[in-house]
Amino acid sequence: MKQNKLICLVGMPGAGKSEVADYMRSKRDFGYFRFGQIVLDRVKESGQAGSEKQEREIRENIRAEYGMAAMAILNLPKMQELLESNDVIGDGLYSWEEYLFLKEKFGDNLAIVAICAPPKVRYARLVGRADRHQGDASLRYRSFTKEEVVERDHAEIENSHKAGPIAMADYIVINNCSIEELYTQVDDALTRIFE
Repeated sequence: MKQNKLICLVGMPGAGKSEVADYMRSKRDFGYFRFGQIVLDRVKESGQAGSEKQEREIRENIRAEYGMAAMAILNLPKMQELLESNDVIGDGLYSWEEYLFLKEKFGDNLAIVAICAPPKVRYARLVGRADRHQGDASLRYRSFTKEEVVERDHAEIENSHKAGPIAMADYIVINNCSIEELYTQVDDALTRIFE
């Protein structure tokens, strides 16, 4: 019996993971979840406006409690439920430990797609992004200052061990091109994932 695929998107902030996830979902009937939504839900529960500093503190507290595979561990029930009926996109895989946890659970049914873009391009996308996405209740399109983005980059590499899954990706999409070229790369990755 064919098992459904878990496709996890990884990349630094502003690389285009959400854009790629939305495009993939427009092509097929995928289940969908965001690894980091757990953090954003806790930000919303706090009743505060939210900031990169607050997100980082919550993220690191969750990891202190559950270990470096925290986001994968906490999202596992949702993944398993979604995989019962569909192939699934997991938006925003973080750490090396999460990658290892998922590889052990899903083996060859796990595909990692890295979305990459140079820092200068990513920073330009993130500064003022919320202004372009009014009414974003999920906090998916948060804005950052350039300083916050640089701090977040360092924290994700040094504290969240994010470089490992990017280096071990099965497919790489370079997102410093036109939207049409981006979609062509994503189509190619999907074709290879399902061949």
